[in-house]
Amino acid sequence: MSFLVLLKTTMSNTPLPTRRKTLQMLAGIPLLPLGASTSAAALLAACGGSDGGSAEFKSVSFSSMAAPTLQNPAAMATTTVGSVMKVTFDDNSTQSFNLAYQPFFITGDMVSDGKGGKILAGGYLDIHNKPIIDTTVAGSERQYYSDAPDGTSLLTVPDAKVDGVKGKPVFAVVQFEYTTWAQDGKTDMYGKLPSPIAVLTLDQDPKTGKLSLVKYHNVDTSKVHGLWITCGASLSPWGTHLSSEEYEPDAFSIDKNSMFKAYSKNLYGNENAANPYNYGHMPEVFVNKDGTASIKKHFCMGRISHELVQVMPDSRTALMGDDATNSAYFVFVADKEKDLSAGTLYVAKVGAGFSIDPASGSAAALSWINLGHATSAEIEQLANSLKPSDIMTVVSKDPEDTSFTKIVANGKTEWIKIKAGMDKAAAFLETHRYAAYKGASMGFTKMEGTTVNAKDKIAYSALQNCEKSMVAGDATNVPGNGVSIPKQLKAGVVMALNLRGGQKDLAGAAINSDWMPVDTKALLAGEDIAADALGNTGNPNKICNPDNLKFSEKMRTLFIGEDSSQHVNNFLWAYHVDTKQLSRLMSIPAGGESTGLHAVDEINGWTYIMSNFQHAGDWGGIHNVVKDTLDPIIRKNYKNKAGAAVGYLTASPSQLSLKG
Repeated sequence: MSFLVLLKTTMSNTPLPTRRKTLQMLAGIPLLPLGASTSAAALLAACGGSDGGSAEFKSVSFSSMAAPTLQNPAAMATTTVGSVMKVTFDDNSTQSFNLAYQPFFITGDMVSDGKGGKILAGGYLDIHNKPIIDTTVAGSERQYYSDAPDGTSLLTVPDAKVDGVKGKPVFAVVQFEYTTWAQDGKTDMYGKLPSPIAVLTLDQDPKTGKLSLVKYHNVDTSKVHGLWITCGASLSPWGTHLSSEEYEPDAFSIDKNSMFKAYSKNLYGNENAANPYNYGHMPEVFVNKDGTASIKKHFCMGRISHELVQVMPDSRTALMGDDATNSAYFVFVADKEKDLSAGTLYVAKVGAGFSIDPASGSAAALSWINLGHATSAEIEQLANSLKPSDIMTVVSKDPEDTSFTKIVANGKTEWIKIKAGMDKAAAFLETHRYAAYKGASMGFTKMEGTTVNAKDKIAYSALQNCEKSMVAGDATNVPGNGVSIPKQLKAGVVMALNLRGGQKDLAGAAINSDWMPVDTKALLAGEDIAADALGNTGNPNKICNPDNLKFSEKMRTLFIGEDSSQHVNNFLWAYHVDTKQLSRLMSIPAGGESTGLHAVDEINGWTYIMSNFQHAGDWGGIHNVVKDTLDPIIRKNYKNKAGAAVGYLTASPSQLSLKG
């Protein structure tokens, strides 16, 4: 489910809007003004209130909804919103309204292709852009489609013109991470299909901000070898969609990887055709004026478990999530602004004092190892000309040979030896192994979303689980690497990283960026509990297993989406960084995951906040109490659990007339 909250902003060179116009939102339902020049007096006058005096916009806050329970199973089996948004002005006057959810479509729906025809939303295509057919139910063959929409970007293109758009064209790039099961409900399809990515052309009503779907366009990914498990995404400062490829396939064990062989078979028609070195990179989507798009992969940003890339306001520095066991903080600094095709890759060493306890106030310093400089073109050429054994030797048992180096990477202890002249290939194609070899702090687990608070120069990073390689004494923990906690916290934590310029790498060379992380400390933490009556093993009133993160500069709010195996229903949270208020905004269908967050402070005078959900009804042990009750409802709501919604948050009808 992708949702969009529209908050009317006022530009300094435009007339002051009336209250009714300012508070319009999707489907003509009102939302809140964020423009600094918007006055409470003008808003009140438009709704018949007093227009004496003038007050300027001050802040936005959210109330926290209650978590749904089995007393209302329907609420647990769909997207449920019970939060209230309140705007405060500098004279302390306020305006409040309820939020509600409305979908664009459910994956598996037939939607407009903009040419008078229909196209399958979330449908899978092979390298020739032909539908991939699910044959697991005889007589009911159909095209595969995703139940896992993920990273989404909302953007505009100068001079865009798309047939059917009556207002202003706005584009949403939506990627689909995977599909969980084939239609037989038994065949596991995770990672076995090439991830589709689509551009939605949306018709934006200039009077209300309403967005209506006009055209759905599948992006041709054949020139970048197809896409592999596209997870989180972000909007670049220059208006492109920065995608991801998660869980890079291990090139040294690819012959034993049945998932990758199935992926290759579905993509190319041959289980041995796909090259693992072409996956685990950072794709970028460029939307055209007509709602079509092109795509390229940046091979020079490290081949890691790319979760979500956040490019800083300098349009050069990228902090990357690394969703793996023995993951690390990686930063890429591009040579040129707005161009990620060449640059330098860095990985962090974590200093003393690392803690996941927000109450400790402890911050651990970060220093940076330069892994090398490369262009995307040269690494892609290496990817398609080298075999893994050309780059390094990897063994799983101690060879008792001092020319080998012991490392821990991707949850395994190995001994490696880099071949002569292959350091660049190792750095950019075997990045996890090479970073461990160079002494990086490869100690994190499940490092997920990243985002930036530009005003305060703070980045935020989600650690979905704090376990395994993070815990002292675990076989995957590396003593002395700076990342070590006394016991696990499966519920996870959000870290805050201060950003500074004037930094040098550990070899003493200057780092050409004013946005390098210099330390890391815990901001928010979940809490592991014994299972409660509903089945939660994470405190339902705290964040749990944080995944997607996005920060809104105007709202001063960090939005947090959960990918939790500890909350029976995953939630979307809002955390105000000044007031420290944590509010539950929305509940995802039980068994589903909150994904695809994106906060856009202004498009044609409107602000949007988006989110998706995945795989409703994907049951785990924590769902034993609710499964029998909720499963038939979720099956009815979401195409027998094969579909997921893409939509937006609105205000409820009772809020059509706002009162001052």
